[in-house]
Amino acid sequence: MGTDPHVTPITSDTTHVSCNVLAVNTAQKNPTLVFIPCFSGAPWSAEQLAPYGEVPTRTLRLPEGVNDIDRYADFVENAIADLDDYVLVGDSFGANIALALATRRPRGLRAVVLSGGFAANPVDSKPWKALMRVIGKARGPLYRQVTLRAHAHRLASPFDGEGQVPWNEASSRELFLANTPAASFGARVQAVLTADYVDVLGQVQVPTLILTPSHDVLIGENASKIMLAGIPDAREVVLPRTGHMFRFSHPATYAAAVNDFLAALPTTRREADA
Repeated sequence: MGTDPHVTPITSDTTHVSCNVLAVNTAQKNPTLVFIPCFSGAPWSAEQLAPYGEVPTRTLRLPEGVNDIDRYADFVENAIADLDDYVLVGDSFGANIALALATRRPRGLRAVVLSGGFAANPVDSKPWKALMRVIGKARGPLYRQVTLRAHAHRLASPFDGEGQVPWNEASSRELFLANTPAASFGARVQAVLTADYVDVLGQVQVPTLILTPSHDVLIGENASKIMLAGIPDAREVVLPRTGHMFRFSHPATYAAAVNDFLAALPTTRREADA
């Protein structure tokens, strides 16, 4: 994916702050990792959190029926209002939410991780945009049998079966069946179609990791390049032989890249603000 010097390929007490805050690991270390989920809305599982060890974590489930990225960012901001030192980790759709919140320069934000994300709708084809609007309106059997199968196919990569948790198109469809009502799927499609933070990327004033799978049909290659060019203190790490669902298929590989990034951050808020 090029030889940009900022791009680094690498080898391979629980508290409920709101009804959608699923888990908090309260080990007394800073910063807290705040995990913002993908389009499915499903929070990070215990298996996906395990590689972070004793680092304090908070994982969220996305609210239902919300059709605007700024409203999702409002939700996240309210859910973490008690934190004074944290890192946002957003996956795919969640990366766009994390980016929207980071442009506000909220108090306590130490860094941002954007995996498989985008600053604006990465689909630039008018026919595909029209199709997105149509499938976002599907309900009942049409949603379950057509929309979710088509979406799972777009999410797939030839490397999904190679990870710590072998993944396939059926796995993605089951994820959405279990976590994503049709109305929320449609609302999130609308949110994607209208999201655009390209012109405010420069407002992100904290270290940012752009974590990119090597194969991503859904998002494409240009989305990460736009973010890398626009965010002042950004670097990209490309995970070889991974696809868009790498949070699910390669949780240890994904976490290792995040942990390496965290290890290089200033150790205190005072250093971060210096």
